[in-house]
Amino acid sequence: MRARWFVRGDLDGFFGLALDNLIQLLLIVALCKGLLGFPDDLLYARILPAVGLSILIGNLFYSWQGMQLARRQGRADVCALPYGINTVSLIVFVFLVMLPVKIDVLERTGDAALAAETAWKAGLVACLGSGLVELLGAFVVDRLRRHVPRAALLSTLAGIALTFISLDFLFRTYAHPVIGLSTFAIVCLVYFGKVRFKGGIPGGAVAVALGTALCWMTGLAHGSAPTESVGLHMPTPAVGSLFGSLAYLDDYFSIIFAMGLFNLLGSLQNLDSAEAAGDRFSTRLSLAANGIGTIVACSFGSCFPTTIYIGHPGWKALGARLGYSWLDGVVMTAIAFTGSVSVIAWAVPIEAGMAIVLWIAIVITAQAFQATPREHAPAVVIGLLPGVAAWGAFMLKMGARAADAKFTPSFGETLAATGVHYQGVFALAEGGIFTAMIVAAATVGVIEGRFRLAAAWCFAAAVLSFFGLMHGWRWTSGDTALALGWDVARDAAIGYAIMSAIFFVAPWVTDRSKPPEPAP
Repeated sequence: MRARWFVRGDLDGFFGLALDNLIQLLLIVALCKGLLGFPDDLLYARILPAVGLSILIGNLFYSWQGMQLARRQGRADVCALPYGINTVSLIVFVFLVMLPVKIDVLERTGDAALAAETAWKAGLVACLGSGLVELLGAFVVDRLRRHVPRAALLSTLAGIALTFISLDFLFRTYAHPVIGLSTFAIVCLVYFGKVRFKGGIPGGAVAVALGTALCWMTGLAHGSAPTESVGLHMPTPAVGSLFGSLAYLDDYFSIIFAMGLFNLLGSLQNLDSAEAAGDRFSTRLSLAANGIGTIVACSFGSCFPTTIYIGHPGWKALGARLGYSWLDGVVMTAIAFTGSVSVIAWAVPIEAGMAIVLWIAIVITAQAFQATPREHAPAVVIGLLPGVAAWGAFMLKMGARAADAKFTPSFGETLAATGVHYQGVFALAEGGIFTAMIVAAATVGVIEGRFRLAAAWCFAAAVLSFFGLMHGWRWTSGDTALALGWDVARDAAIGYAIMSAIFFVAPWVTDRSKPPEPAP
């Protein structure tokens, strides 16, 4: 049997994958313009062309990889790996890296243009760090997977998805309930109810089409089409801006490293899913290509890492093979290079597709419980909490800025007087991703009776806290920021060291043959 570069089933796969990537482009436009205040020349002439280039390179590679596998095995049913912008990294880098940098510069200088440019540069550095972790981790990922419990990884991602993704879009849904609830009903039918519309129309396309129509009918979409950004915008290197801002690697190391690790292991899980569907691709080559795609993105101006998408078995079941991947790359690149995404964003407001983003967040959160052993559920809950705390800290800060409060120790005293334990809130927010992963992993160790392993995780937390990578924070002119150094979060380090000691001696002072003591 001879594989072909395009078959009829690729058309169905293309519409589904292209819709996923289009939603990411619309989300980038909405967040970069509405939240970060990026000017059009930065967004449409620098960032989006780099995004398009990274999508094109990855999709062409995975199509070629699929063809090589098909020829090597004499098969015509090989389905290429789906690929695109990583939604979770997009949200995390915007809210936890770029927005704090923008606010800090704006508070210090009052220069909105400088604040936007600096935030962009910080995003480039975050994207570079994530890509390097993905690229280098491709050679040691199997060892990482053996030592990091799945509950620790999935619950940490779930904490971010539950708060920074799902809650924001839930608020949007109820701010515009006519649009939000109608489109969410379609998403529920297709993705939770497991039904398909007659004629094979993709459910996501139905949801977006209905949402777009309602946006225009209710007046949410209005005005004339913005055409000033339409034109040919080729990617231009951003290496100078990138390497001139490497100091942000220190400030946001815990976020950057953790997100790179999650992208790496998430892509590995998607490779496992593809293998279960009959297509076994080279692990190292696939993951390395993913990392290279992210590095290419930041080298030309994109702040947003790429990833191997979930859903390979679904695309294969639709009949998609190789063509859906390269066609998606070509079309998304054309949209990004021509600036036509500005017209699409005007015609299809983000509210039209917000139900799909909300669904993604719900699935990520649910997976943390579904894809882990039932007895690990307490560890999953513990892993969720730091993400919730980080979101709470974010909302607290946004409220304080709206009230024009100054971020000084006196502001902390005001919070304490109202019963807000601000030290704990800000301590959990800084290095919260590390906190979630490590504490959840230690909890899994305790649940499984591997007390020495739990002790090792807690000792690692003590070391990270001692140097400020976890729980180290300081006041800045308009925010709180990570504080790195020697003996930074001493109390947290001591607390984790005591936990480590308790778990280490547990085998000598406890007896697992007895039933656990009842809760008070």
